[in-house]
Amino acid sequence: MRDTLIARARRHGRLSQQELARRAGTSQPTLSAYERGVTSPTLAVAERIIRSSGHELDLVAQVNFMTHLGPRGEPFLVPNELWRLELTLAFTDVQLPRHLHWSGPSRVFQLADRQDRARVYEIVMREGTEADLLTYIDGALLLDLWSDLVLPAPLRAAWAPVVSRYIDQVLST
Repeated sequence: MRDTLIARARRHGRLSQQELARRAGTSQPTLSAYERGVTSPTLAVAERIIRSSGHELDLVAQVNFMTHLGPRGEPFLVPNELWRLELTLAFTDVQLPRHLHWSGPSRVFQLADRQDRARVYEIVMREGTEADLLTYIDGALLLDLWSDLVLPAPLRAAWAPVVSRYIDQVLST
């Protein structure tokens, strides 16, 4: 059984099918059919149901990564877009896995601390996989740290167009 967007919204809203159906102005059997993927709602109906669960439908850019090579042939990834993390994840305490933090003793980084967050971003941008980047880096917080990050010149140059595009958007609003 596939996990539909409507089912996820209902669970995250901690609602029963009966309660969500009531709030959305539909029947519980219809909602159940949508959740099971037996029938598909129109976009307007899906939006109404999801909004009734306390959530919003949103347009989020798909993040794609390109591999670049450093001067010694070491690969690093550069996204086409920046993304946001949930606040609790963006400011949590993390212990980086060994494939990221291989050069020193294991330690806990406090992402709520700006210096720790900068260090994690530097490590993850140099060493990280796509999953690592999407797990540890928040786009808005990266913009805030950008001028202070200690990054190899080729990595900074490769990320600069993406970062600059977002900085320009912020400055133009």
